Amino acid sequence: MKNSPTSPNGQDDISKNNSLNLSIEEIVEARLSRRTVLKGGLVVAAGSFFGLNFTGCGGDGVSLPAANVLLGFTPVAKNLNDTVSIPDTYSMKVLYKVGDPISNLVPSYNNDGTDTDFSLRAGDHHDGMFYFGMNTSGTSKDMNNSERGLLCMNHENITQLFLHTEAQATSYNVSSRLASQIDKEVSAHGISVIEIQKGNSGFALNKSSTFNKRITASTPMDINGPVRGNDLVKTKYSTNGTATRGTLNNCASGLTPWGTYLTCEENWAGYFKRAASSTLDAKSKATQDRYMGSSANNGSYGWANSTTTNDIYDRWNTTPTGATGVDDYRNVANTFGWVVEIDPFNPTSTPRKRTAMGRMGHEGAMPGIVTNGKPLVYYMGDDARNEYIYKYVSNQNWNEDDATANGLDIGDKYLDSGKLYVAKFSDTGIGEWILLSTSNSTIASNATYIFADMGDLLVNIRIAADIVGATPMDRPEWTGVNPLTGDVYITLTNNSQRGKAPYDGSGFGASETFGLNAANPRYYTDIKGTETQKGNVNGHIIRLKETDNNGAATTFSWDIYLFGAEADSASTINISSLTDENDFSSPDGLFFSQATKGLMWLQTDDGAYTDETNCMMLAALPGSYGDGSNVSIVNNSVPSNGNTNQTVSTFKGKNASTTNLKRFLVGPKGCEITGIAETPDGKTIFVNIQHPGENTTSLTNPSSFESHWPDGGTSRPRSATIVITKNDGGVIAE
Repeated sequence: MKNSPTSPNGQDDISKNNSLNLSIEEIVEARLSRRTVLKGGLVVAAGSFFGLNFTGCGGDGVSLPAANVLLGFTPVAKNLNDTVSIPDTYSMKVLYKVGDPISNLVPSYNNDGTDTDFSLRAGDHHDGMFYFGMNTSGTSKDMNNSERGLLCMNHENITQLFLHTEAQATSYNVSSRLASQIDKEVSAHGISVIEIQKGNSGFALNKSSTFNKRITASTPMDINGPVRGNDLVKTKYSTNGTATRGTLNNCASGLTPWGTYLTCEENWAGYFKRAASSTLDAKSKATQDRYMGSSANNGSYGWANSTTTNDIYDRWNTTPTGATGVDDYRNVANTFGWVVEIDPFNPTSTPRKRTAMGRMGHEGAMPGIVTNGKPLVYYMGDDARNEYIYKYVSNQNWNEDDATANGLDIGDKYLDSGKLYVAKFSDTGIGEWILLSTSNSTIASNATYIFADMGDLLVNIRIAADIVGATPMDRPEWTGVNPLTGDVYITLTNNSQRGKAPYDGSGFGASETFGLNAANPRYYTDIKGTETQKGNVNGHIIRLKETDNNGAATTFSWDIYLFGAEADSASTINISSLTDENDFSSPDGLFFSQATKGLMWLQTDDGAYTDETNCMMLAALPGSYGDGSNVSIVNNSVPSNGNTNQTVSTFKGKNASTTNLKRFLVGPKGCEITGIAETPDGKTIFVNIQHPGENTTSLTNPSSFESHWPDGGTSRPRSATIVITKNDGGVIAE
């Protein structure tokens, strides 16, 4: 059985054009002056952001937390145990597992494949999440309350094998699916909104709460922003292009200063049945090639191939069958790939897809420093090989009075109208934010794809980014902004194709060279057991400093905060000097504490180092941009360089040590560590353990499952949310 649908990676072979921003010479001059003395500083945030003021002084003189204040725990050793390992001075409990009822009307979970009612149960593959405090009476938000709140959580995907009975699993056929199985899988995707309360034994789910809600891949959604009503999102379901059904493959997340949740649609493309793109008109072909691939496909789970004929299954088929787009679902995939806003405090509200933020494989949407009278800024990664980093800047300036407003209408004000930019990195260590708009002359004059309007451009934002010459990155994942410095961090999880040439873009009809550059500087060989792995195997984390610490700036400086590596690898690979206490591979989740400013959490989703350790979470004090040095990386026998050695000069952050980076947690077998939230007092964190035992291939012999976490025995493993507290009741990581 195929457990994880994936979206094709790669991009069209489109020539790169010069940006319209500052010349390289002007930006280099600015960089050189900033590396000595960073100009300006962060504006003190006058508005409240979940009850916490974002303040900072910026620059090289920024006041950062001392190592004797934070990271006071003993680092957790790498291991392959089927449990969650944390420091001895901490405690952990399981809060919310796949299938757990969120209502008293639903029976307990059998965990044998017979369970139904997933619209009222915890979904699968717990991922990005946030904690929203509510008042003691449980009627409305109070962002300072650390003992009662709503936890909003993504359910990215499913481990299909464990959702069904053994008989159903062995008879699985993607070309012919039972409606009952499809319904279960669709409902196991999406989001949970659950009320949790702290009692004598810690946090527990309140199954009686009227706020508890599951939002799934079939929940009605509004389409908002510039794409609303566009011909490209008109379907048989919504002939006026204002609505769709469902949110899908929700990975990382984000939040707003008015107390709503942003969930982000990542690998949605793999779910849809499609015809070969050669059968489509030219523009539809270009869209499908760039986002879904050129070949015909049933969709990873075959949801369009139900044995029961019904519109709710037909909607997963993008093949044109009618006279126009409103007669079928040829445009339905265009209604996915967005940032979706949810109001957790209004259970009857309809989520809104915020199309001004672009359509891509969204990994998240994290805000920059929130400052009264300044635009809101959101940073986003597009998680696929050779994709891009984006920034959204609202047209409206933030009004701190809106922090206490209720509902999604405030989101209309800030998230439906703004400027969308894509990042271009120079080898000199500077960068440009290039405006993606029909007003950009490079886009307006291109002959590759003629955008009819801004709606067309936002639906096809990857094509627009190709045209302006954005820098293809090594799978941009989560983003985070240090509240002390304003530095922006983006995890680049890995790229098995970096340095290789040519690369067939997974059906996109292009040969793509993943050549090395300063922002993606490594090609090397790594041995995993008997397997030889090549490319950027372990990933890295890039760090941006906006010009003058202005989130709306169109230029930035950058360095590489950390390079993932095994501790015992060569110095040309282990560039950040990682040790056994803090080495890691494939950085993915990234989160800055708002309660303990300056503390960053780093989570991994790894397949390269899993012969030696399960996935992990580390605590970091990341310093600030420019705290390292220049470095020359020697890469051996690089295919894109004619199979010769290639030296790449780049900019690295300060070396890691046990005073600024420590392993805090190691998960059970086969899992990914992803998603983290905290209470406002910083004394409780919530962490998601996703798909433990995902490498299990058969249900025949339960004792042979890769993992039995968290229930133990011979049980099927379950994704779950855990709660971690310090034994002395103190602040986490102090």
